[in-house]
Amino acid sequence: MPGPEVLLYGLPLAFLAGFIDAVAGGGGTITLPTLIFMGLPAAQVVATNKLLAIFGSASSTWQYWRKGHVERSLVLRLIPLALLGSALGAYLVHFVNPDAFRTLVGVVILGVGVLVLVNKRFGLEDRYPGLTPRTLALTLPGALIIGMYDGFLGPGTGTFLMFLFALVGFNLVRSSGNARTINFATNLGAFLFFLIGGQMVWWIGLPMGVANALGATLGARMAMLRGSGFVKVMYGVIVVLVAARLLMQ
Repeated sequence: MPGPEVLLYGLPLAFLAGFIDAVAGGGGTITLPTLIFMGLPAAQVVATNKLLAIFGSASSTWQYWRKGHVERSLVLRLIPLALLGSALGAYLVHFVNPDAFRTLVGVVILGVGVLVLVNKRFGLEDRYPGLTPRTLALTLPGALIIGMYDGFLGPGTGTFLMFLFALVGFNLVRSSGNARTINFATNLGAFLFFLIGGQMVWWIGLPMGVANALGATLGARMAMLRGSGFVKVMYGVIVVLVAARLLMQ
């Protein structure tokens, strides 16, 4: 078991992860390797990461929610499907080798990033048409599938959610707010599951969770202040980081 000195680098990295995750998703690409570097066993790494992530996702969700950057009528319809998908994904881990899936997801997420960045207007203007048949046809199955991915593998879930919301017409700030809200719900579901398992290292997860929440608060406020152009740049960076982690692991 590591000593308290690991928090000397764990806290600032958790803060950075919260900031990045609140803007464009992908905070787990920082916190998971950090917990692994601390020397925790794999089960404790996953469980403790969910403990600290619940702080950051709750903080960023609140920031976007109170400023009106969450489409509540749509998101509340998608949360149950995302939770169901997450549970199904966690179940499928026992039957499918996740390593065989990583390369495919890494390539897909790079392709998503290229589509977002090459299309200069994509995600910069808000053209959400409301709860139309097209909106529901894309987002309902999308939430279920991305939820399954979150339970099955995880890295890049927020990035995929942002793309889904931008695809139906939201600008990237509102896409981020919607994605953080659904991510909070799936994190909460996973947190409760791992809480029962008793694998969380509380003395690491709680202080890192507070740092993560502080970073998420700053990141959400920065995204809303700077707008979709800023989020788009951050999105491109996160896509590369998440893809690199999946392809090189």
